[in-house]
Amino acid sequence: MSAMGAVRTSVTPERIREAQQALGLQLARCRKAAGKTQAALARRTAYSRSTIANVEVGRQNMPRGFWERVDRELEARGTLMDAFGALHELVAARYAQLSATVEPAPCGCTITVARWSRREILALREALRLSVPAFAERLRIAASVVAGWEDRRHPADPTLAMQAALDDALKLADQDARTRFANILRMPPMTSDDHARASGGGRCATVTPINRSDGSQTAL
Repeated sequence: MSAMGAVRTSVTPERIREAQQALGLQLARCRKAAGKTQAALARRTAYSRSTIANVEVGRQNMPRGFWERVDRELEARGTLMDAFGALHELVAARYAQLSATVEPAPCGCTITVARWSRREILALREALRLSVPAFAERLRIAASVVAGWEDRRHPADPTLAMQAALDDALKLADQDARTRFANILRMPPMTSDDHARASGGGRCATVTPINRSDGSQTAL
């Protein structure tokens, strides 16, 4: 089914979750048929064993490059890539479906993050009112990845694929959450003294612009 066809039949989060779990089970079956352990497949594809394990139970979403590697390594003859493509279509259809219902902010502007850093990620998670595990589940990644992004001393940079996933999470947030996100980013960055007083760390990063419909930018 094409993405447009999926839109007409309404793609639910449950349907996407079921497809992701089915893809993970298919990976596990192909791996076992090839006589490889999770550790062996991890070594051959330059991923960690925990990543393979998480993917096989549908807990972690991986980019196209991952599926190209495992399909080739397990000699799956494109079956894993086909299943990944079907899942990708469902996700794209879900985004298209929800984007049609997203209302613009009261100011008539669209919030766009030029580059996601620790500050923007923390602001989005706080705006969505989600814990680290719940936020990771929303993005279909491991909670340890989110924790790495939010590490106050040595924050990890999201990959380009994850930057796109964060863009989508912001775009698909409801109007109240997007307004909270903008307001949180308007707060001044926390100083080192603020960090010492605050439990769980604070927010600090570059300024995120608001891109208005006329193409101009206003810094938050």
